[in-house]
Amino acid sequence: MEDLTVVFARLKGLLLTEAKAGLAVEDLAEAIKKSIPGSLGAGVSLMDDQGRRRSTGYTDDVVAAADELQYELGQGPCLTAWAAESTVQIDDVQADERWPLWRQAVADLPLRSTLSTALLHDGTSIGALKIYSPLPAAFSAQDRKQLILLATPAATLLGSAQPESAPAAANRALQEALGTRDLIHTARGILMERHGLDAEGSMRRMLSEASSTPMDLRSVALSVINGTAGSSH
Repeated sequence: MEDLTVVFARLKGLLLTEAKAGLAVEDLAEAIKKSIPGSLGAGVSLMDDQGRRRSTGYTDDVVAAADELQYELGQGPCLTAWAAESTVQIDDVQADERWPLWRQAVADLPLRSTLSTALLHDGTSIGALKIYSPLPAAFSAQDRKQLILLATPAATLLGSAQPESAPAAANRALQEALGTRDLIHTARGILMERHGLDAEGSMRRMLSEASSTPMDLRSVALSVINGTAGSSH
């Protein structure tokens, strides 16, 4: 916590440009890594003002690689935390069924546990703060609470450096990046996280809504991600 105190003291009153915000988040990511035992690395996923996905402030190459695979596949815990404006925890990447393509892609990385939480600025999700561990069940309820607490200043830093159009561009880019199959996988992951459902139960819920409304399955998945579907409550 001393590391975090130093970081926040340095940032207090700082008028941030985008470049300065990037450096600030690098310091924050490193402090988070040091403050949570058992962590492999930490970082931030966000969009720039052109709607391009990027990671900034990550502490090592494993975090960067795991994030890049999420961007390429259009699914994963950070994208779900961001889209659902929630906190997503994986106790064992090898056993979690919510993002099968991403789970398979990171099989060779030293990655077993993840904890991701949305970065909310002025009521809009602009990205996600995350921490990874090589150990299963590495993160406690206290770690989860601490990461959520730290996401507030991180979102303030990043949001103050972004143009006003950036959040809207980010949301559009996220939806465009997700193909129909991966869109459904992402929505399924959101429902599993929100309601404690398994993969089959979350799919049944979306299929039920699609059959009882004029929407097709893709439209239901989009509404879950946007937080407007009956399935998301």
